Amino acid sequence: MVDVAIVGAGQTKYGNHQSGMKGMWAEAAYNAFQSVDKDFQPKQIDEAYIGSVAFGGGQLGNTAALLTEHSGMKGIPVRRVENACASSGFALRDAWMAIKSGQADVVIAGGIEKMNDLTPERKRFWLGVSGDTEWERLAGLTFPGTYALMARRYFHEFESTHDDLVNISVKNHWHGLDNEMAHIRKDVSFDKAKNGFMVADPLTLYDCCPTSDGASCVILAADHVVKQFTDDPVWINGSAAASDYLALHDRPSITQLIATQNAAKKAYKMAGIEAHNIDLAEVHDCFTIAELLATEDLGFTKRGNGGKFARDGAGRRNEGDVCINPSGGLKSKGHPLGATGTGQTVEIFKQLRGEVEQSRQVRDAENALSHNVGGSGATCAVHVYGRNRNE
Repeated sequence: MVDVAIVGAGQTKYGNHQSGMKGMWAEAAYNAFQSVDKDFQPKQIDEAYIGSVAFGGGQLGNTAALLTEHSGMKGIPVRRVENACASSGFALRDAWMAIKSGQADVVIAGGIEKMNDLTPERKRFWLGVSGDTEWERLAGLTFPGTYALMARRYFHEFESTHDDLVNISVKNHWHGLDNEMAHIRKDVSFDKAKNGFMVADPLTLYDCCPTSDGASCVILAADHVVKQFTDDPVWINGSAAASDYLALHDRPSITQLIATQNAAKKAYKMAGIEAHNIDLAEVHDCFTIAELLATEDLGFTKRGNGGKFARDGAGRRNEGDVCINPSGGLKSKGHPLGATGTGQTVEIFKQLRGEVEQSRQVRDAENALSHNVGGSGATCAVHVYGRNRNE
């Protein structure tokens, strides 16, 4: 089997973009091409997978073909991957499998979403399409409401309070403060985060990620061609995915994401490491409770200890065993749905190569993980990365 490495990665800044999808994708692809250490030409790409929810319905059909023709990739096999908020995490996995199987040598994985040219009402409609339409969406349950139910149940089952979630929000805003690509770059005090506008009890404004425009692009290469592009690759040593019930009422528990647990176990086994070997992780914190659950489901702390993990500051940069969301996460960096998964990979690529702003560099990082969730946890992709190739 072929081993797979990342040889280039780029993205746009997340936030409000004046340019449309074509312009955003062209910018992200250009930044990825420019990040390759040696000469790189789009004609060397064999295939491309681009994740997108097609938020707003503006380009539901042939999204990938439209975008790639504007970035020098005309003529190659391309496709759009849709798996809710995990779209580009699965695009990354599809690209990895294309190379792993020996069918391609150089593959693009990316994602894009244009979210902020809709009215608030239309945004709420499109944010709801990834839930169970019959039993959740049409009954009026929103995604903040979904995660609020998870948070309330978690507080009931374990010794945790909203203050634990506030610590997560404060940490991620601190991490994102110096990230030039982040949507929200501001320091947030504990009191401000705790007393924010109530969105869905107990979640306040500071527990919720923003809606963002953005695009991200990652270049993957087979082991036998890596040296054509770089002497300093980042290896994808583990790739796994899993799914679970879509509606909350079908799950035995709403205080854990079984899809995350199953995907993580497979990815760790493939990479030949365990959770305690991970130095930094980009996890899917669409809401602060999602990060708390992820720290447990990914094995960074025991079940029921996620609140204490956050309270103790265990995920803060260069303070604990693992840095959680050094980019600022979805909470600060932003969440352009389809771009988020490969956007996490861009951050990891640059962190492991020591190419982020020095003020937020995770010291001595060797192994990393990305965790990309669709909706409220029905789909999940987990990837494990290393400075060294898994032998």
